[in-house]
Amino acid sequence: MNHTQFQLDEARFSLLAAFLAWIWPGLGHISLGEKKRGVYIMIGVLFLFFCGVLVGGFDAVDRLSGSDRLWFYAQGLCGPIAFAADFVNQNYIKQLPAPDQLRTQSLGRVNEMGTLFIALAGLMNLIVIIDALHFIPRRQVAPKSDPGDSGGAEEAGGADT
Repeated sequence: MNHTQFQLDEARFSLLAAFLAWIWPGLGHISLGEKKRGVYIMIGVLFLFFCGVLVGGFDAVDRLSGSDRLWFYAQGLCGPIAFAADFVNQNYIKQLPAPDQLRTQSLGRVNEMGTLFIALAGLMNLIVIIDALHFIPRRQVAPKSDPGDSGGAEEAGGADT
């Protein structure tokens, strides 16, 4: 049985990778050479973010509202995409006349669920940013062969004849 083994190298401290991870989720890991991992991160964080916007609408991202300001601290960890969603909310949705605003905003629990999804995406991206900041690369190591191993053939024990 051949198992792939990895050896951990010394940790690298990369402010650029952490910044790129904040700019676009997963981009920090892609810049560190972890392309597959970066794509998985991108899919996970952005899926959660966009599901929150679809469920709660753009009103779920609101940095100026008193009750939603605390939530925006977590949502802002998604990066500029959260600030863009807030820009749309502040400059387009909130500028509509009152009857039109009611048709574009989600109400009650639906809005809260959207807000929560986007905040969870931001908190998940915070973990990704910290991982990109203090990255420990790993490299594949060829498995060591045992000198006493005869190619997998083992003698069967039994009675001598």
